[in-house]
Amino acid sequence: MPPEVIATLNDVPVGSAIAVEVDGVPIALVRGAPDAVTAIYHVCSHQYFALAPEGWVDDNSIECTLHGSVFNLDTGAPTTLPALDPIPVYACELADGDILVDVSQQRNAAQPPRH
Repeated sequence: MPPEVIATLNDVPVGSAIAVEVDGVPIALVRGAPDAVTAIYHVCSHQYFALAPEGWVDDNSIECTLHGSVFNLDTGAPTTLPALDPIPVYACELADGDILVDVSQQRNAAQPPRH
């Protein structure tokens, strides 16, 4: 399946995240830098809490506002407690200001969190 246009760069200001759904998968589009958007599973692996739009975004991480778990945007791995499990990271690219996501191409081996 080819990547789908999900949003535009204008939809995701630098330092923020938005929640979208792609083929039934809850996704957070996270923009930590002007030319970087990452597609991650939209839910924290610790307490199944939404990461967007509430999550605090840094250059290459997002922090869950419920208990402070921080996730690396490249790997999906938690870098702080209390989360222990990574979250899925999906193929995401930019093309002429559009954000394209392909959830059939997961970039890590993480399982989606289950409540």
